Amino acid sequence: MKKVTLLSGSGNRPLAAAIARELQLPLAGCVLERFPDGEIRVELGEEVRDRDVYVVQPTRAPVGELLLELMLLADACRRSGAARVTAVIPYVGYARQDRRESAFEPVGAKVMADIVSSGSVDRLVAMDLHSRGVEGCFRMPVEHVSAVALLANRLKALVPRNGVVVSPDLGAVKLAERYARLLDLPVAVVHKVRLGGADVQARGVMGEVKGRSPIVVDDMISTAGTVVAAIEALLNAGCGKDISVASTHALLVGPAVERLKPLPLTRLVTTDSVPPPSGLPLPIEVVSVAPVLADAVRRLAGG
Repeated sequence: MKKVTLLSGSGNRPLAAAIARELQLPLAGCVLERFPDGEIRVELGEEVRDRDVYVVQPTRAPVGELLLELMLLADACRRSGAARVTAVIPYVGYARQDRRESAFEPVGAKVMADIVSSGSVDRLVAMDLHSRGVEGCFRMPVEHVSAVALLANRLKALVPRNGVVVSPDLGAVKLAERYARLLDLPVAVVHKVRLGGADVQARGVMGEVKGRSPIVVDDMISTAGTVVAAIEALLNAGCGKDISVASTHALLVGPAVERLKPLPLTRLVTTDSVPPPSGLPLPIEVVSVAPVLADAVRRLAGG
């Protein structure tokens, strides 16, 4: 087995350090800074020749900057003689753009995948992709891991037994069913209509939610439009007062916090796939995905 080197971009160094602790490895040093004109300067801090290198870098905002940083790190490893370079991307940006809504749009997921596939990356580890079909956009092996079991295990200790797992739209039904199996709870589905990039309208709830404690689940929360519309529909349907939201990727961008703050939300359970926000007026609980990603690295490194 090749010796393993773990590197981190600037996307989520605390998570990379946690993965290193799980693997009982040092986090390799590298220089990440800016030239005066704004270009990114990358320099490895140690030898990687003939090593199995894993670069941890979620492509959160600013997506383009962090994606380029990842590719520069991978190129530096390849030119320094690394035996293999694996990109560990806990949150994959542009994965939502997996199809065209009109004839005049690009398929952003394919463009992003082409960038990663055309560089020095041999393999990808991704977590809870918005669409599993995005795997097919990459011209390399993709190892898909999930935080659902971790989040469900945390919810078991918090949610009343009269709970119901709620899919906020039809696209998240399979995800809701996975949570429901782990929690041994029924499923309800909110019928959603998207009005724009950040605006959503709920048209009704399918399933019994009256008096029950809902757990709204999704793979990610961006502007929170989908989650807010789902919770409002559940309240109108007479749901219980203990309301939970579970999501692997809590981006919470734009109007997300202001939208969520007025709601009677008991808890928002998420992970550190992206740096968890601090000091927000929301009941956020963070579960680390370092053990899951460390296990993926351990298994891949061991063949």
